Amino acid sequence: MTSRKVPKDLASFLLYAFGFLLLWEWLRPLEQLTDTSNIIIFILFIIVSLFLSYIGAPLFISSFIKCAFIVFAIHFLYFEGSFFQTEWVSMFIKDLLENIGAVVERDWSNLSNTFRSLLFFVLLWLMAYLIQYWLIARRQIFIFFFMTLIYITVLDTFSPYEAGAAIIRTVISGFAIMGMLTFYRLLDKEFVQKKPTLSRKWMLPLTIMIVISVSFGLAAPKAEPIWPDPVPFFKSYGKGSGGEGGGVRSIGYDEDDSRLGGPFIGNDQLVFTAEVESRHYWKVETKDIYTGKGWDTSGSREYRSQFDGEDEVPIFSFFEHAGVEKEEEKSILNTNIHDRYIVYPLGIKRIDAPLHPNSSYSLENYTEKIHSFLGDRPSSFYNYSVVFDAPKFSVTALMKASEAPAFDSDFLDRYTQLPDGLPQRVRELASEITAGKNTWYEKVKALEAYLTGSNFTYDQKEVAIPGPEDDYVDQFLFDTQIGYCDNFSTSMIVMARSLGIPTRWVKGYTEGDYKGLGQNNRKIFEVTNNNAHSWVEVYFPEIGWVPFEPTKSFSNNVHFNYDYSTQSNSQTQVEQPKSEVKDKPELLEEKAEKASTSFSFKKLISSLKVFWEKIWMWLIGAIIVLAILVLVIYRIRGKWLPYYLALRYKWSKKDDNFQRAYLLLLRELKRYGLPRKEGQTLRDYAEYVDRFFSTTDMTRITARYEKIIYRGELNEGSWKETKKLWENLIKKTIA
Repeated sequence: MTSRKVPKDLASFLLYAFGFLLLWEWLRPLEQLTDTSNIIIFILFIIVSLFLSYIGAPLFISSFIKCAFIVFAIHFLYFEGSFFQTEWVSMFIKDLLENIGAVVERDWSNLSNTFRSLLFFVLLWLMAYLIQYWLIARRQIFIFFFMTLIYITVLDTFSPYEAGAAIIRTVISGFAIMGMLTFYRLLDKEFVQKKPTLSRKWMLPLTIMIVISVSFGLAAPKAEPIWPDPVPFFKSYGKGSGGEGGGVRSIGYDEDDSRLGGPFIGNDQLVFTAEVESRHYWKVETKDIYTGKGWDTSGSREYRSQFDGEDEVPIFSFFEHAGVEKEEEKSILNTNIHDRYIVYPLGIKRIDAPLHPNSSYSLENYTEKIHSFLGDRPSSFYNYSVVFDAPKFSVTALMKASEAPAFDSDFLDRYTQLPDGLPQRVRELASEITAGKNTWYEKVKALEAYLTGSNFTYDQKEVAIPGPEDDYVDQFLFDTQIGYCDNFSTSMIVMARSLGIPTRWVKGYTEGDYKGLGQNNRKIFEVTNNNAHSWVEVYFPEIGWVPFEPTKSFSNNVHFNYDYSTQSNSQTQVEQPKSEVKDKPELLEEKAEKASTSFSFKKLISSLKVFWEKIWMWLIGAIIVLAILVLVIYRIRGKWLPYYLALRYKWSKKDDNFQRAYLLLLRELKRYGLPRKEGQTLRDYAEYVDRFFSTTDMTRITARYEKIIYRGELNEGSWKETKKLWENLIKKTIA
C-alpha cells in the first residue's frame, strides 16, 4: 500500500498534535495508579517519535534517534555515572539476559524495572507508529478514539483516578481529528486540490461544533447515577466475610500487616537464590506494636540511619557475652526481586555489593528494614553478599539472663506493649502454661512447646478472619486453633508480653528449598514467595535478641548449647529438647548431590552470564563493525546487485523465471532512477525506458510479459529467448 503524504502545514501539524494528546491520555493515570515515575521521559519519547514522522525522517535515521533516546533514558533512570562509561553497559546487558531467561520461563512477575521500561518504550514506539499510520495512511482514528474513551472511563469508575477533565480533553481531540481526517478523505475521493480558503470553510464550522458540544455537555444538568459506586463493593468483597482486613491473598512479603487473617494462595515465584555455609532464616523487618488485629510500628519509617557499603551495618543483634559463641559466615545472594531492600540473617555485620558501585543503604531505625541505593537513588541489587556472626546461645546464660538488673523502662514498655482491649483469658492462659517456670527462657520455651502441640493445626486455607469485635490472638488460641506462621508467632509474642518478657515480631523468609552444593561446598537454596515467614525474637538482658519458632512443622535454625547440667539445685532443670535444627529430607539430598550435578536452565543462563561478561566488549565491537560493513554494502548495492541478479538467472532455463525476472527488472529500474509513474501503463513505461537507454529491449520484453499476464501465453523457450535482452537492461542499471 502506498502511503499518503500530508503537507507539512498547520493542519497536518494539528493532526499530529491532537494524536499526541490522545496518546498522552493513556499515560496520565500511570503515575497515580502504578509505581511508574518520570512520566515526562516517556512523553518526550512520544513527541520525538511523532515529530520524526511529521518531518518524514528516513527510517534508518528515525530508528537510530529513537534507539539512542531509549538507551540514554534507561541509563538516566537506572544507572549511575557517565553515559559514556562502559560499566553500566555490562550491567544492562546482564540484566537483559536475566529477563530474557525469565520471559522464556514465562516468569512475568520477575521482570526487572529496567526491562519493563525497555518494553514500555517499545510499546510507545509501536503506538506512535500506529498513530502515524491511522492519521496518514488510513485517515481513520475512530477505533483508537473509542478505546481511549473506554480506557479512561473504566479507570474513572474502578480506580481513584479522576477522569472528568480527561474525558473532555479526549472528546475535543477525537472530534477534531475525525473532522480533519474526514476533510482529507473527501479531498482524496473527489480529487479536489487543497486550498487555504477551502480548509477554513471546513475547519471553522468544525471548531464551532466542538465548542458548542463541549459547552453544552458541561453546562447541562446531570442526573444522579442509577447504580451506586461499585468500587466500595469490590473492596469489601475482597476483604472476605470478616468485615475487616483479611481476604484471600497471595503469599509473600507484604509491608502492610495491619490486618492479619484469612487464607493464603500459594505462590512459588522465585525471590532469590542463596549460597550459604549453614541454614538460617532471612530477615526483612521487625514490628513492635500489636493492635489486636495485626502489627504496626511505634515510630516513623522515615526515621533512618544512612551507611555506606564499607560501613558496619548499624543493627544490634546480641552482646559480646560468654554465653554467645559467634562464628563469622558469609552468604551470597542472587535475587529476582525488584523491591529495593536487603534480606539478611541474624547477626549481620556487613553488606558487600561489588557489582553495584557507589552502593549505600538506609536503615529504618524502628523496623530494621534496610533499603538499597545507588548513589542517592533507590535501586534493586541483584547480586550481593552478607557477612554475619552466626550465634550459638548458651542455655545456662539464657536462664540467668532474666535475673539481670532491670533495663530501660522505655525499651520495656515498647516491647511489652499490648492493646487495652486484649481479652483477659489470653493473659490467664499464658500464666497457666508457664506455671512453675522460674526463668524467662523456661517460660518462652513452654509457650513455644504449647503452640507446637497437638491442639493446633497448621493450615493456609481454612484460616478465620477476625471480626470487628474479635482479637486476632484470642480468636486463634480459643476459637479456631487453625492458622499459619502469623497466627503462631503473634500468639506467642502476645502471651510472652503478658508475662513481662520483651519480644518483637520478625518477618522475612525461611532458608528455602535445598537445591544442591555450589562452590566450596556451599549449600544452594532457592527462596520463593512460599517461603515467606514470620517468627519471634525474645530479648534477654546482657545476651540480646534470640529467635524462637512457635509455628508448627517449622524448625528453628538457631543453635543452642545445652550446658546447664551443672546448675544448682535451686534452679529448675529443663528437659533437653530435641535438636533445634531437625534433620530434614534435604540433608540426605545434600550428601547425595555432593558428587553429582544436574542440568538446569538456570545454570545455563548463569553460564551465559559469565561468558557474556568476558566477551561482551568484543561482541559489541564486532556487531558495530558488521553493521558498518552491511551499511556500506547496502549503500553501494547499485554497483554489485545487477551483477548478482544477472548471475542468478544466467544458468536458469525455466520459463517460469521470466515473470519474476521482469518484476526484478522493474525494481532495479526504480532504484536506478527510472520509476514507473502512477497510472502509467507497462507499454508506455517500456517506451520511456527505451528512449532513455536508446534501445528497444524493454519494449520487446514487456510485449512478452503482457502476453503472459493478459492472455496466459507462456510459450516454451520464452525465457531463453528474452534472457539476453533482460541481462542487457539489468547491467544498464549499474550505478
